[in-house]
Amino acid sequence: MTGLLDGHLAVVTGSGSGIGRAIALGYAKQGAQVVALDIDGDSAAETAKTISRAGGKAHSFTLDVRERDRCRDVAAQIELKIGQISILVNNAGMGLFGPIQEKTEQEWDTLMNTNLKSVFLMSRKVIPGMIQRKSGDIINMSSLAGKNAFAGGGIYCASKWALQGLSGCMAEDLRNYGIRVSTVCPGSVATEFSGRGPKDSSKVLTTQDVAHAVAMIATQGPQSFLSEVQLRPLAKP
Repeated sequence: MTGLLDGHLAVVTGSGSGIGRAIALGYAKQGAQVVALDIDGDSAAETAKTISRAGGKAHSFTLDVRERDRCRDVAAQIELKIGQISILVNNAGMGLFGPIQEKTEQEWDTLMNTNLKSVFLMSRKVIPGMIQRKSGDIINMSSLAGKNAFAGGGIYCASKWALQGLSGCMAEDLRNYGIRVSTVCPGSVATEFSGRGPKDSSKVLTTQDVAHAVAMIATQGPQSFLSEVQLRPLAKP
């Protein structure tokens, strides 16, 4: 596993399965050393083992991205024991759908803490080191739901629209330090993620499609800044 990201250390949250695992594997194929983080530690470990079996370098930690102190401790352990984080992919997320009058305050808090607050908690732990090194990529996994409204998407769309705003402001705060903050906005992807019902598998993206776009951001030239990628299936549903 060698490529454009030799010498880089990529940290991917929610990488025990689905899109996150595909992203982690994609970075490893480009030569990056990868740290897989997931609330399911066994799944994160399996992602790391898959990379190692293929000849790459990987590590894993159990992490609930909603826990402030755990985010702090894991980020510190990575930089102390493994190396300097050059790529952070804030991929961990969840979906809750239905009219807002049917949702509870607890559901609101759980989703917002997972999809939005976690990006704040993880990013602020890696940014100081990136500023010191004057380089780095932070890639926030958003959604086309962060650009469009649909019935039953109130809470989920709110989290992704807010993520778009947070990411845009982070990008402006950090670009003069040589740090790129980007968002990737996929449409429907063939995963176990509970969206708006079953999809025709021929009319959705694969996890590898998304991973390709995420890898492209980190492998672009040093003078360019791909701030947002909107990714749709070629065939319309």
